[in-house]
Amino acid sequence: MTSVKTDRRYTKDHEWAKADGRRVEIGISAYAVEQLGDITLVNLDVKEGDAIKKGAAFGTIESVKTLSDLFSPVNGKVVKLNKELDAKPELVNADCYSAWMVAIDADEPDEVNALLSSADYEALVKSLDH
Repeated sequence: MTSVKTDRRYTKDHEWAKADGRRVEIGISAYAVEQLGDITLVNLDVKEGDAIKKGAAFGTIESVKTLSDLFSPVNGKVVKLNKELDAKPELVNADCYSAWMVAIDADEPDEVNALLSSADYEALVKSLDH
């Protein structure tokens, strides 16, 4: 079974969001990593200070299998990029829950609570594996 951390919320696009006040770190789930295989590139198309809308793509993640868009689960302003992933995209494979991609200062911090709980996300992943 894919590991699902209980200290964050999830999207149907297999991203996680971890809120600390207004700041929300975004990354991809272990299920996404399993589906993608070896990550070869994380390309972030936003800069610190950029406004971002919920559902808007903020970058792409490339693996040996495919290229996938990364979407913001909240409205807000990009406050930090994980620049370490530029040189070491494999950090996502090593620990996808530590290898966050962007941090967003959410306009509405409660927006994160509208995302899937860990239990709901586990149920979604389970339904996909059948």
